[in-house]
Amino acid sequence: MNSFIELGYWGLFLGSFLASTLIPMSADVLLIGTLALGGNPWICLLIATMGNWLGGLTSYWLGRIGKWEWIERWLKVKEEKLLQQKKNIDRYGIWLALFTWLPIAGDLFAIALGFYKVNPWLSAIYMLIGRLGRFLVWIFLYLHFAERFFPHIS
Repeated sequence: MNSFIELGYWGLFLGSFLASTLIPMSADVLLIGTLALGGNPWICLLIATMGNWLGGLTSYWLGRIGKWEWIERWLKVKEEKLLQQKKNIDRYGIWLALFTWLPIAGDLFAIALGFYKVNPWLSAIYMLIGRLGRFLVWIFLYLHFAERFFPHIS
């Protein structure tokens, strides 16, 4: 993580992108680290959101090119299980895209949305809204509590 933080805005973008795939990283830690090193909050918001959103869209499209036969053959998931998951996707549909920012589960939501061919445009918009909201909250918390947790910065 330190390597990404040391790269400044580029590291924030790359790390945020990778964190929204199945690679276990934290875009939140990168955001706070970049802010703590003096990053502009609005530039950090834009960069973290765009990187994380594009990574989520990558997961969506990887799911979209997936085939049922592959899942059954390579992951040993039976058709009944896939049909059950499809019912959940059909039930919650596009609303799952708002939660693709969640750790681990969000990556799976993005892949599932693509795999089950949920509207790509609406998925992209809802993914963007969810991720923007997440980073807005982190930036608000950082700005509100920075002096308490990072006294050397002020």
